[in-house]
Amino acid sequence: MLYHLFEALKQYDIPGQGLMTYLSFRAMLAFTISMLTTLFAGKKIIQFLQKKQIGETIRDLGLEGQMSKKGTPTMGGVIIILSILVGVLMTCNLTNIYVRILLMTTIWCGALGFADDYIKVFKHNKEGLSEKGKLASQLLLGLGIGLIVCFNPNIVVREDVQTTAEVTQSRDSLNVDSELLVENVWHKEDVVKSTKTTIPFVKSHEFDYKWLSPFKGTWGWYCKWAIYVLMIVLVIMACSNGANLTDGLDGLSAGTSAIVGVVIGILAWLGGNLVDSSYLNIMYIPGTGEVAIFMSAFVGSLIGFLWYNSFPAQVFMGDTGSLTIGGIIGVSAILIRKELLLPILCGIFLVESASVLIQRFYFKYTKKKYGEGKRVFKMTPIHHHFQKEGIPALIKGPARAIPESKIVARFWLIGLILAVATLALLKIR
Repeated sequence: MLYHLFEALKQYDIPGQGLMTYLSFRAMLAFTISMLTTLFAGKKIIQFLQKKQIGETIRDLGLEGQMSKKGTPTMGGVIIILSILVGVLMTCNLTNIYVRILLMTTIWCGALGFADDYIKVFKHNKEGLSEKGKLASQLLLGLGIGLIVCFNPNIVVREDVQTTAEVTQSRDSLNVDSELLVENVWHKEDVVKSTKTTIPFVKSHEFDYKWLSPFKGTWGWYCKWAIYVLMIVLVIMACSNGANLTDGLDGLSAGTSAIVGVVIGILAWLGGNLVDSSYLNIMYIPGTGEVAIFMSAFVGSLIGFLWYNSFPAQVFMGDTGSLTIGGIIGVSAILIRKELLLPILCGIFLVESASVLIQRFYFKYTKKKYGEGKRVFKMTPIHHHFQKEGIPALIKGPARAIPESKIVARFWLIGLILAVATLALLKIR
């Protein structure tokens, strides 16, 4: 709203008016507004949840400190959603297609998570929505976004036209003249619809989904877009459910997701800047600078939420928050064509999800073969493995249960390492 207000008042000479034209200023403003909204509105919402006795139902799984969480308000994800919406609506260009898609994602996933929490809390059904119901809703969202990406004329890229290398003179730290090989990339003037995305370790930093198509010509065109839409669906479902599984310890999902959000914001900023994208040899995607502002609001809301969600938590985000967080991460990565970097960037989500799948498969396999199910981990998702003692499993360590706060801190550190590695890959080819 502020962006559009200042745009409407462009003809008037208002001091500081030009600040709203800078992505950097609007990104900082979005972060600040979202964080402050979380801090001030969060207290009121938590008090409301406590008054209505909207508390978490805890099953005794034998984890240290677990039962002390009983009655802690849940559905705190509404705080995250509210603060994101306030920050975005105040600072973003709402005519931008990427912002509109991310707003749709926030509302859709928030509504899905809210329905799941509502059934758990008010209907006293611990299972909430069925797995099929959740997956069907995520599938519909993925298909909708996939079709928008395919057919909307504003979702385009400018492809590389040529790359040249030149030798320049410079002085190194030893004050000795040396030669540097500088690579320059130019982009075509015309924008095109494309199924290309970014991958590391290759010279062009690009992968085209059409390479997976077994057909050429017209059928090849349809097939490449079908493959791309399928990938979009899989990424959204994987990220949303991965974030949901990671939400099991105080501050774990919020802190890990904030780190991921920072990296996606940086990548969106670079990809939406013609000079920076040319320097880093990554595709230039006009308009994705607004994604960086959205992610600033996203990170601000999560950091503000940690004020109440860090150990010991005063509120849980519930599925309302976790499904929304995962959906935003998946969709934003797709929009900036960095979805194939997510296995590294979202390595925590990947391992959490993989641990659940491995545990289920191995338990069913051993039960069918030996008549008794066996475990690979003491408990899944894997963060609970480090809390549990006394359960036989293939992976026996650690010998003693690790305190919850230390597990969360270590997962955050791993997330930071993965974030730095993801950014470093932009220069490895």
